[in-house]
Amino acid sequence: MRIAEVECHPVRVPGVSPPFVWRDGLLGSPSEGEAAVLRICTDEGAEGVAMSPRRGSGVILADLLDRILRKELVGQDPLQREWLWHRMWELDRTEELPLYLLGLVDTALWDLAGRLADRPTWQILGGYRTSIPAYASTVTYSSVEEYLDIADQALELGYPAIKLHAWGDARRDARLSVALREHVGDDVPLMFDGSAGFDLPDAIHLGHALSDAGYLWYEEPMREFSVTAYKRLADAVAVPLLVAETSDGAHMNSADFIQAGAATFGVRASTQLRGGFTGAMRTAHLADAYRLRAEVHGPEIPNRHLCMAISNTTYYESLVMGNPISRESGIDAHGLVHAPTGPGVALPAGLDYPPALQAFVDKETVTPPRA
Repeated sequence: MRIAEVECHPVRVPGVSPPFVWRDGLLGSPSEGEAAVLRICTDEGAEGVAMSPRRGSGVILADLLDRILRKELVGQDPLQREWLWHRMWELDRTEELPLYLLGLVDTALWDLAGRLADRPTWQILGGYRTSIPAYASTVTYSSVEEYLDIADQALELGYPAIKLHAWGDARRDARLSVALREHVGDDVPLMFDGSAGFDLPDAIHLGHALSDAGYLWYEEPMREFSVTAYKRLADAVAVPLLVAETSDGAHMNSADFIQAGAATFGVRASTQLRGGFTGAMRTAHLADAYRLRAEVHGPEIPNRHLCMAISNTTYYESLVMGNPISRESGIDAHGLVHAPTGPGVALPAGLDYPPALQAFVDKETVTPPRA
C-alpha cells in the first residue's frame, strides 16, 4: 500500500457566538475563517484525514502541499508513521513549519491506521481507559463575581474541576484565585492558566497565592523560552507547575523542562502543539518515566483519543464561554467524556464539508471547533 494523493480541503469555520476575550494583551475568540483538512489517499483505497482548525491554515497547508509535502508523501508507505514523523522534522529544519501544522500528517496517518483496522485510533495507540473527567476551562470574565457565578454553573453542570484563565495582572489574579477557593471550598480541584502573561517576579507572587489556596497546578505563567526562569519559579513556589505547552520540539523540549526540575506537576501533550499523536505519545511516555503527568491540552476530537490512550493524564480540557455556560457536546451529566467508538479519529460535526469529506465526519458530537 502506497500514498497515491494528498489533498487540502478548505473548510469555513464560524466565529464564536457570543465572542469572548482572553487576558490583557491577547487576541480574543477567532472570527469566522478558513480552516483546513488534510486528506491522505492510498492506492488500495484506505484514507485518513486530519483537521487544522486555525483560521488561515487552509492557505498555508495548500502552499505546503504544492511546494513540499505532496512530492514527499506520494509513493510512501502510510504505515511507516515513525519514518514519516522524522521526515517532517527534517523538513521543519529549513521550512520552520507552523507548530500547529507540524503534526497534521501524523494525525492523518493515525486516522488512516484506525480506519484500516476498523477501530478507533485511541485503541490503536494502546487504550488505557474508556472515560475521563472533564474540567471547565474558563475564558476571561469581567469580575470576581462573574467568575464565581461561572464556577457555580460549572459545578451544577457536573464539571468536577475548574481552571481559571484570568486577566494577566498578578495581584488581581491572585485575589480572584483566593476568592474562588473560598467560594467552592477545599474539595473542588482548581487550576490556573497564566497564558504566558507574567515575568518571573509576578509569576512568583501569583504562585505563592496559588500555593496557599491549594491549587492543583499552575500552568504556563511565562513564555516558555527560558527553562532557567521556570526552574527558578519551581524553586520559589510550592504550587506544582504544568509546562511545555507551546514550546517547539515536542518531547525533546519537554525533556529539558523535566531535567531542569521545572515540570513539578508535569508537561503538556496535544496533537496540535506536540507533533501529532506520535509526538504526544512520546511526550507522555517521557513524563511517565519521571512519574510526572502529561496533561492533554485543549478540546477537540483528537485530544479525546489522546486522553483515552495516555495513562498519566488527569482530565480532558473543556472550554466554557459566555454566560450562561453550557456543557460541551459529548460530556455527560457527571462530567465524564467517553471514548470515541467510530473508526479512526473523525472530523468534528457541524461544519459545511465538501462531499469528499462527509464519510469522515464524527457521528457522536455536534460542537464545531473553536481553536
